[in-house]
Amino acid sequence: MDFSLVGIIAEIAGILKEINITIFTISTFETDYILVKNKDLDKAIDSLKANGHKITYKN
Repeated sequence: MDFSLVGIIAEIAGILKEINITIFTISTFETDYILVKNKDLDKAIDSLKANGHKITYKN
């Protein structure tokens, strides 16, 4: 992600909060990872896509 971007994790966390999904985040120099429980994965993906986010995940 570009260093000039701010609030991305906050936006994603807010979207998932609205549907009662908890997250664990890992931030590195090059990217951020947002982890959700397996049982919540499909619901989280659907909600984030509906809000205009592109999703990449490994199962």
